[in-house]
Amino acid sequence: MDAPTVGVEEEFTLLDPRSGAVVPAAIEIIRECGYPTHVVTESMRFMVETRTPVCTTLAEVHDALSAMRRRVAEVASHHGAMVVATGVAPFGLPDPPPVTDEPRYNELARRFPVAMRTNGTCGCHVHVGVPTRQVAVDALLRLRAWLPPLIALTANSPIWEGAVTGWASRRFLLASRWPTLMPAPPVRSVEEYDQMVDQAVAAGRALDRRSVYFLARLSPRYPTIEVRAADMSLTAEEAAAYAGLVRALVGMAVDDAAAGRPVVPVRQDLLRRSCLSAARDGLGGIVIDPQSGRPLRSWELIDAMVTRVRPQLRAHGDEASVLSTIDRLRRVGGGADRQRRLFRRAGSPAAFTAALAATTTGGLGAGPAR
Repeated sequence: MDAPTVGVEEEFTLLDPRSGAVVPAAIEIIRECGYPTHVVTESMRFMVETRTPVCTTLAEVHDALSAMRRRVAEVASHHGAMVVATGVAPFGLPDPPPVTDEPRYNELARRFPVAMRTNGTCGCHVHVGVPTRQVAVDALLRLRAWLPPLIALTANSPIWEGAVTGWASRRFLLASRWPTLMPAPPVRSVEEYDQMVDQAVAAGRALDRRSVYFLARLSPRYPTIEVRAADMSLTAEEAAAYAGLVRALVGMAVDDAAAGRPVVPVRQDLLRRSCLSAARDGLGGIVIDPQSGRPLRSWELIDAMVTRVRPQLRAHGDEASVLSTIDRLRRVGGGADRQRRLFRRAGSPAAFTAALAATTTGGLGAGPAR
C-alpha cells in the first residue's frame, strides 16, 4: 500500500500563568488566530483544537503542528493565558465547568452531566486515509490489539487537581466515563459496524454518531480511520512520530487484510483491561498482551509493535524519524515521566504552568527528516 494521507487533531488547555487555573478564553483566541478551519472550538471554553491539513509526509505534519502551537500560544498570551499540551488540566476544573455555548455541547452536557463535568480532557487524534469503508473495517479489526502500547507510549496526564495521581494517563480514566470510550468491538462488515454505532445512539449511550468515542473508529466525517487513544503529546515531535506510527499500523492492517492473513482473536474484556493498565502505568509498567494474554513490560509490547510495522515505516519514509523519537523517549521518559519531574522541580502552580507551556512550543530535538 502506498503511504496513506494523514492528519492530526490536537486539543490544548488554556491556563492562568499565576494560578494554573483554566482560562475560558478560547472563543476570543480562536477568533484572533484567524484560521477558522484549522483552529476551532472544543467542548469547553478553556480548550482549543487545532487541525493540520491533509498531509503526505511526517515533515509536513511536524511543521503544521509546530506552527499552530506557536500561533495559538502567541495569541493566548494576548488574553492572559498560557497554552499547555497535556491530557488534563493539572489543577482541576471549576464546578460546573465552562461548557462551550453551542447546541451540540449543551445537549451533551444535559444528557451526560457526569462525563461532561470532567470533560476537559485533551487528546491527540490521528486520521489516516483509507480507500473504502470496508477496507477501514478490515483494518480496525487488526488494529485493536495495538491500542494498549499506543496508550502507554503517549500517556501524558499524571497531574490532576494539583497532585501526582498514580496514573500515567489520568485522561483515560476520566474519559472512560463516556459510555462508548472503549476499543470498538470486533466486526467484519460495514453493515455490522454501522449497526453497532446506530445501536449505541438508539440506546442513549451516545448523542450521535460523532459521540461514539471508540478508541479507533471509522471517522463519521472523513474517509479515514481515526485513532483516538492518545493523550495530547508534550511536543510536536512526539505527536508527529505518533502519527507516523499510527499510519504504519493502518498500512500494516490494510496489507494484512489484502493478503488474507488471519486475524489473531482478541477478547474485548482482556483488551479493555490491557488499555486500563497501560493508562495507569505508562512506559514503566506491565501491560497484558491482548493477543497472548501474557503480562509484558510496556516497552516489550511497544518494541513488538514497532518490529511489526517496520516495513510500513520504511515504505512510508518514516522509519528514521519515528524510531529516533521512540529512542529518545526510551532515554528521557514519556510525557507522564517528564511531567512528574517538572512538577517536583517546579514547587508552585506558576512555575509548573510555565514549564509546561515552554515544553509545548519547544521539543525533544530535531523534527522529522525531510
